[in-house]
Amino acid sequence: MTEASILPLAAVLVSAVAMCLIIASYRYPNVREGWSVVAALTKFGIVASMLPGVMDGTTYYWSLSESLGIEFLAGIDFVLRADPLGMLFAMLASFLWIFTSFYAAGYMRGLDEHAQTRFFAAFAASLSTAIGIAFSGNLVTIFIFYELLSLVTYPLVAHNEDNEARIAGRKYLTYTFFGGGVFLLAGTVLVYWLTSSADPAGNAHLAFESGGIEMLSEAAAADPAIAQAAFYLLIAGFGVKAAVMPLHSWLADAMVAPTPVSGLLHAVAVVKSGAFGVARVILEVFGPGLIHDLPLNVPAIGEVGLNIPVAILAAFTLTAASIIAMRKDHLKRRLAFSTTAQLSYIVLGLSLLHPYAILGALFHIPAHAFGKLTLFFCAGAVHVETHTDYVSEMAGIGKRMPLTMSAFAIGAAGMAGMPLVAGFVSKFYMLIGSGSVGGGYWIFAAALIVSGILNIAYLWPVVYTAFFESEDRHDAKPVLEFPPGGKRESYFADEEYATDGGEKPESGHPQPAGDDDESESKGAGTPAELDDDEAYEYAVDKYPSDHTVSDDAADDDHHDHGGHDDAHDDHDDHHHGGPPAGGWARHTPLSESTWLMLVPISIIATGAVTLGVVPDYAVFLDLATYIVEGVFGVESFDELRGLSLAEALEVIDE
Repeated sequence: MTEASILPLAAVLVSAVAMCLIIASYRYPNVREGWSVVAALTKFGIVASMLPGVMDGTTYYWSLSESLGIEFLAGIDFVLRADPLGMLFAMLASFLWIFTSFYAAGYMRGLDEHAQTRFFAAFAASLSTAIGIAFSGNLVTIFIFYELLSLVTYPLVAHNEDNEARIAGRKYLTYTFFGGGVFLLAGTVLVYWLTSSADPAGNAHLAFESGGIEMLSEAAAADPAIAQAAFYLLIAGFGVKAAVMPLHSWLADAMVAPTPVSGLLHAVAVVKSGAFGVARVILEVFGPGLIHDLPLNVPAIGEVGLNIPVAILAAFTLTAASIIAMRKDHLKRRLAFSTTAQLSYIVLGLSLLHPYAILGALFHIPAHAFGKLTLFFCAGAVHVETHTDYVSEMAGIGKRMPLTMSAFAIGAAGMAGMPLVAGFVSKFYMLIGSGSVGGGYWIFAAALIVSGILNIAYLWPVVYTAFFESEDRHDAKPVLEFPPGGKRESYFADEEYATDGGEKPESGHPQPAGDDDESESKGAGTPAELDDDEAYEYAVDKYPSDHTVSDDAADDDHHDHGGHDDAHDDHDDHHHGGPPAGGWARHTPLSESTWLMLVPISIIATGAVTLGVVPDYAVFLDLATYIVEGVFGVESFDELRGLSLAEALEVIDE
């Protein structure tokens, strides 16, 4: 049942209005940031008010032609529609924006960042376009909001206004606006041509339909090659923001942005819009049945379903990105490659087409959002309070920030798929789905298991370093954090011999054997050598640490330090990350940071646990289940239990 309503439009416009109010209140920071909170609460209230009706089978829509009598495009209307899949994304983004609004205020004030009005205005605009993507009713509408999202988030990516930020911003636009937009537009044009050619009246069919656009199925039978091209163009267009390899490199570079941007936009809104778009294409444009029945003829192999190349690429991405993440010493860049891997879990689950795999993929959208947002929030809090960004500098930091690093441990457990955290539930469903397909699909189950092990390998060292190592004795973990072969020393040790066999120098620091020309050893606390693509100057390099740095020293540092490497090579003169002289000061959970940052971290981490412990009581799992039931045309998900992929697809045909 459909019902005309102003609510989908109101949900989109509320943050657009807030953007204007934020700009108008630029002289009054408390009022300015208050508008962000009010808009977030209002947006979530509007979205949540539609949830009961959507769960009862009602689809709320707003049409430009019906409401204002304006024809948008020839035969194509501008439609906003609140359906189950759109509600899944909209509920997630609007709910998390509430807590990110508080966190962003604490973060920006903690670093005394510049251009805060522009930041909060662009943030509000980003949420407006994200909800527009969620509630888009057809391919043309989602294309418009998809491109707008790239434009309004550019000021956030380039916020620091230094050379690295501008380069990252240009790369971001090149990939997401020009690259992804062109692919998406081309795929939309092909679907328009296919459906209008097949329709006797010549009308195009671009509106999303649960289980796939019916007219597209008829058109694909007459011209399968064009349909195949349309499918891959649409997947590529959305795959750019989903950071599927080889379209992923913009994401790691965009980590130069402030951490609230990395958190909500690069763990929820931007990257999730790509994964959400892939879900729209697979579930509501082509549909699992058409994708499976429209085989691709591969030379020397034979016919394979359209989904197989997508699944292979996703499996490769989640494995390769996990391996790359192990090699990143900078925490935010490690989390960036983790995001690349985790998004491919969603793409892989959707492309397997099995009901359980699709259910797991859809539930992984909120599961990943809660877990990864927790990790980014924690990284940002450490950044603000200690100016520490490198894993190799975090030994013992757990006593300085016990609540923050405990929350980080929860988020890390979720990303690794450990029980009692949200990530376990979603990955378990995907694992069941990949194992139930049969045939050669076992390799995708193996990829899920291997990637889970790799997740532990690159996230556990952060937790271990924080809680189980001390500042003066910590393992460099060369396989995970340093160049091949590792550093020449692993400890600040008092033993007679260094751990690599070199003799201890008189200074008390281990001196590598055979390195006569090296007059000074840097020790294990020094960050790994930076690759060219990691030589970014973050906002932390412009501000002093909270540890024993005088105002004069801070001023000297601000003016004299021109590069990121310099800021980390001279820890004796002024502290730029890592433990200060004498080690970390012990803090209680309530004194380690401001409530503006600690409360959001605690709530989001608690949400990640809630989704893992009682998923049946979480609205996101109910929505995901309802979406799968609609795609396969069954009254209850119980009808799909125990079915193979072939049997499940027969249910669609019936």
